[in-house]
Amino acid sequence: MARVLLDSTVLIDALRGRPAAERLRDLRRTGTEVWVCVISVEEIWRGLLPGDEAPANRLLHALRLAPLGVTEGQQAGRWRRDYAAQGTTLHQADCLIAAAALGVGATLATGNPGDFPMTEIDVEHWPVGL
Repeated sequence: MARVLLDSTVLIDALRGRPAAERLRDLRRTGTEVWVCVISVEEIWRGLLPGDEAPANRLLHALRLAPLGVTEGQQAGRWRRDYAAQGTTLHQADCLIAAAALGVGATLATGNPGDFPMTEIDVEHWPVGL
């Protein structure tokens, strides 16, 4: 079964009723498992406007939660260390989200594919804000 982990950019787009919302409905129709990482949950919750909690809560509770444990933390740290040695700074949150996707065997859907240069994961660009 196909799996997709949505990052914060895609979740925001879906909550605003933009193209990601329809794409998410299509995934559900095809039986694709849709996942989220607790890092994205925090990022979404931090930016909610008054009155947006109920729809955000419905969306997030409809998704599977990818675990973050020692293995994912180690992978995220490896990526940050290895890319830093090459002169590229990766953000901790992005590395943890990518490690969560890797951990559940999911493609990572994002509006910012450049934030995820890791070759170990499949990254799918979902243009957002259109």
